[in-house]
Amino acid sequence: MRLRGGILLGAMSLTLLAGSCFAQQLVHVTREDGAQTPLRVYPPSNDRCAPLALISPGAGGNENGYQYLAEGMQGNGWRAIVMGHKESGGAALRSDMQEAGGVKSGLRRLVDDPKAYEARLMDIAAALKWAGESCKAPYLALIGHSMGARTVMVEAGAKNKLGVKGHDRFDSYVALSPDGPDAMFPEDAWSGITKPVLILTGTRDKSMQTGDYKSRTIPYDSMPAGCKWLGVIDGATHINFAGVGFAGSTEKLTLLEIKAFLDGLRGGKCGSPVQAEGITLKTK
Repeated sequence: MRLRGGILLGAMSLTLLAGSCFAQQLVHVTREDGAQTPLRVYPPSNDRCAPLALISPGAGGNENGYQYLAEGMQGNGWRAIVMGHKESGGAALRSDMQEAGGVKSGLRRLVDDPKAYEARLMDIAAALKWAGESCKAPYLALIGHSMGARTVMVEAGAKNKLGVKGHDRFDSYVALSPDGPDAMFPEDAWSGITKPVLILTGTRDKSMQTGDYKSRTIPYDSMPAGCKWLGVIDGATHINFAGVGFAGSTEKLTLLEIKAFLDGLRGGKCGSPVQAEGITLKTK
């Protein structure tokens, strides 16, 4: 179906933050290898055991980003957690850029590092364990942008050349600006993903491989039918999905479709995308 509308980082420490209409907590949890993972936690507005949305940032990002996304999920009744991935955060990216001799080559080096993904999967495990100590969430969603979207795909079961294996621990997945076939993902890498997946990209969301956003839609084409959604936002850039730049419209449409996608699934059905101005949608 095709619709065209008319309308993004156990020992534990807690810090309550202001500066937002929503409460936040900074939590540090111990990973299975003993390393500490920082989590920015956006608790639900009620005391009930809420569905859980883990948010995985892009390369160089950290737990302090993607506020619009976390607050949007929080406001929709979720416990949202933005994970800090130290092995692929700002310091790691700067180091790779220096060693590789440039931004693009350094970024490429980081996003193709199997150890970085193994660390991200441990971060996910630590976040799930911490969240599960207070309640067993009735629904689990993993949301990721850029390298975080690559992480989402690995967790969901995408084949890769790095030897990294995900565990498919979530009920559904959301990938913002995923990548198509490249040094990490072979052709048709996503053909074994059976869980519901929402993919969002933008017409100015250029790929490092092709310079065109269309390669970011290839994972959708590769996946089997069964509650798979693809949305392309007019004029949206790569960093807009992280809430950077003139991102208001991208943020609004991103939250609109994520909420529609997850609300339907929580209700026991796939549902339908919201027809809105500025976004083109496909489902299968």
